[in-house]
Amino acid sequence: MDPRIEDYALIGDEQTAALVGRNGSVDWLCLPRFDSPACFARLLGDDRHGHWRMAPKGARLCTRRAYRPETLILDTEWDTRDGSVRVTDFMPQRDRAPDLVRVIEGLEGSVTMRGELRLRFDYGSIVPWMRRHDGQRVAVAGPDSVWLRSEPEVHTWGANFTTHSEFTVGKGERVAFVLTWHPSHRPRPPFIDPFQALDCSVEDWQGWAAQCRYNGPHRDAVVRSLITLKALTYQPTGGIVAAPTTSLPESLGGVRNWDYRYSWLRDSTLTLQALLYAGYHEEAEAWRDWLLRAVAGDPADLQIMYGISGERRLPEFELSWLPGFQGSAPVRIGNEAVKQLQLDVYGEVIDSLTLAQRSGLPVRPHMWQVQCALMDFLRTAWRQPDAGLWEVRGECRHFVYSKVMAWVAADRAVRALQAHPDLSGDLEGWRAMRDEVHREVCERGFDPERNTFTQYYGSRALDASLLLIPRVGFLPPDDPRVAGTVDAVCAELEQDGFVRRYSTEGSEVDPLPGGEGTFIVCSFWLAQALHLIGRTDDAERLFERLVGLTNDVGLLAEEYDPEARRQLGNFPQAFSHLGLVGTALTLYGDAPAE
Repeated sequence: MDPRIEDYALIGDEQTAALVGRNGSVDWLCLPRFDSPACFARLLGDDRHGHWRMAPKGARLCTRRAYRPETLILDTEWDTRDGSVRVTDFMPQRDRAPDLVRVIEGLEGSVTMRGELRLRFDYGSIVPWMRRHDGQRVAVAGPDSVWLRSEPEVHTWGANFTTHSEFTVGKGERVAFVLTWHPSHRPRPPFIDPFQALDCSVEDWQGWAAQCRYNGPHRDAVVRSLITLKALTYQPTGGIVAAPTTSLPESLGGVRNWDYRYSWLRDSTLTLQALLYAGYHEEAEAWRDWLLRAVAGDPADLQIMYGISGERRLPEFELSWLPGFQGSAPVRIGNEAVKQLQLDVYGEVIDSLTLAQRSGLPVRPHMWQVQCALMDFLRTAWRQPDAGLWEVRGECRHFVYSKVMAWVAADRAVRALQAHPDLSGDLEGWRAMRDEVHREVCERGFDPERNTFTQYYGSRALDASLLLIPRVGFLPPDDPRVAGTVDAVCAELEQDGFVRRYSTEGSEVDPLPGGEGTFIVCSFWLAQALHLIGRTDDAERLFERLVGLTNDVGLLAEEYDPEARRQLGNFPQAFSHLGLVGTALTLYGDAPAE
């Protein structure tokens, strides 16, 4: 039986991450970084493309699993006729080579375990040489080298070059396996003590989680989301990937399969808000500094996304040998949308930098100069059509949300000059731009017959991003046009109580075939908008339903299919978890609208 997307749990070390299934199999792992080629790619194929399973002999799905409280350490347990056993999976935080640790512990009786390790470098396309060296197993191919250290004896045999192990654990016994990557041309890295690393990892994660200052309803879900965001952070630079996976489908069997292992500017304000209001100033500062480095250069060349170290070139290509998740092809690496013009990112960057300064993060010497350069470009560029927030691969249009965010950029710049007279800038010019954008959006982007803003100028289509209009301060929540837009989105974009990004059926904007599920973060936006316009009871009911979409270990993908009742899209998705944290803070915490 093929796993569902939500059947996976995440482990990671803040530089890369792995997905572990209910059957005890690690089916996705890129080494040494989030955006490196995968050495386990079964997630997008089958056993041939690499995996590492550890489970009782003859067993299928686990009996239960859970993260240790307020950590990213996964315990998976099986009850068998012969006894019970636990497999603990984690990746220690590192300043050296990455390690994946699997600790097997007998709980009751005596259980025979089977291990099957099939390393396949370059997304499942390269079978490495496996040999014994210094009493350990080492797999080598090209630039990659992976060492397997284990207490039980392991054996490699057969045409599939698969490493097998079979051993028995009794009550109270513990054994460990450690998988360590390093460049093949370098000497073997020192081995860690897996049991000491486990104790340290528990202490580190729980200490970090204890800093969360949110104490409202569903605190466990909020902390789990924050831990997930921490796990999606590339610690050396502070960049946060949208998801640790590529090409998990928005529609099963469809072509809407994208690589999300990069950092999107659209997430910047939401990320800062979530981290700052939850009490994580160090992580917020690291993200702000990544943002400043990434956007440096000609404002006309501002990209919608960057690599986790700020890389600009993310060429897109397809992997023909991978059939895709449950036949959803093509499998894509890289992201061609990096070339799109999306005017909203200028507003999101300036809004983020304004929020950072207002929240007391240390000011960087060139921060205001960056904002001035962006504003100088945006003063004329805001009039252009663009690709819009959702990266549709069709004709550029005058998307209303893009114009609203251009207004946000001008508004924040004007307010900064008013609050800090010592700053230099074109106050009158920016104020005039702000007023002109506002006037044009209200005239050309609003449908008075239906009392709603529209997806783009002259359109009758709707877009869930319009729900953010009161949150960014474009209009006050009590403006009748805001309530009208919320009502229209509910009437036209809701599906079984959840929200789609926009209508894909017969859309003039989106040329790709097939549909998609409801977009989880958009449903969180609806909950926030309902609260802001005074319908707090409705907002809280929706929030309860959305928290209920998390899988058994508290994770959310990008989308949800209400008919099939399953998660869709890349997993876990930072945008969805940002929505959960932001909505909790809006409903029960101290996160204000602008």
